[in-house]
Amino acid sequence: MDIFLQQMVNGLTIGSLYALVALGYTMVYGVMRLINFAHGDLVAFSAFVGLSVYGSLFSEGTTSLLAVVSVFLLSALVVAFVGVLLERLAYRPLRTAPRLSAVVSALGAGLVIQNSVMLIWGPNMKIFPTDFFPSTLWSIGGIVITFTQVMILSLSSVLMVGLYFFINQTKIGTAIRAVAIDQDAAKLMGINVNRIVMIIFIIGSALGAVAGLFIGAYYRGITFDMGWMYGLNAFVAAIMGGIGNIPGAMLGGLLLGLFNAMITGYISTQWAETFTFVLLIVILVFRPTGILGEKVAEKV
Repeated sequence: MDIFLQQMVNGLTIGSLYALVALGYTMVYGVMRLINFAHGDLVAFSAFVGLSVYGSLFSEGTTSLLAVVSVFLLSALVVAFVGVLLERLAYRPLRTAPRLSAVVSALGAGLVIQNSVMLIWGPNMKIFPTDFFPSTLWSIGGIVITFTQVMILSLSSVLMVGLYFFINQTKIGTAIRAVAIDQDAAKLMGINVNRIVMIIFIIGSALGAVAGLFIGAYYRGITFDMGWMYGLNAFVAAIMGGIGNIPGAMLGGLLLGLFNAMITGYISTQWAETFTFVLLIVILVFRPTGILGEKVAEKV
């Protein structure tokens, strides 16, 4: 039972990271019907940006609320700016083009970001400082919970719940939902579609930046090509929950994290990815639109 509960904690931690990244995918797809395959590389980029910001502004051994908040805010701003730049250069010119063109552009943009990270920070693994978060841990029965895990679970929950209420309870959120339903009708109602698209890229990229910093703090080692793995898992999570559905992305991320933790703990780490796609296939067989996805009538 102790092993099971420990894997539950680990799974929820990893699932929270997947959910944050999956929200970036699902927001862009919900509004633009585009899979932003460069999103995973933005997550990796944010980890390196955060590491550089921390090293530039604070001396080694600095562990304070000011340091952590500064790193998160500055990294989120930089990555959000890159996300907006990505939309302006790689996606907006192709908005009316065939979808395959946008997919190819997204893949190319991801390669550009990945190789830029390699050129700037080098191909070797970088190590996050151990003092980024306090090394405090709590032992409850046979379960060990670290301060980093508490931060990931708590802040991720706040961000996910906050995003849900932002989309459903604010004027901008209403505009985002209107653009997601019909862009032409939204324009007729006076909504600036380009501004809304820019907002979703800012929000999605900032959430990815938070996830990237948490990945660095949790796993310590970061590489220039890690965005592909986390991006793929988050994409799978978004599909499981119902891509384009914000609660679905949250549920899919948590479910995938728990599933991976259980496979890793009870079967084998090497089989985790295989069983992930088995789970995806099973879900799509019974729920082709995902767990919380809705059937959409085909326009004739």
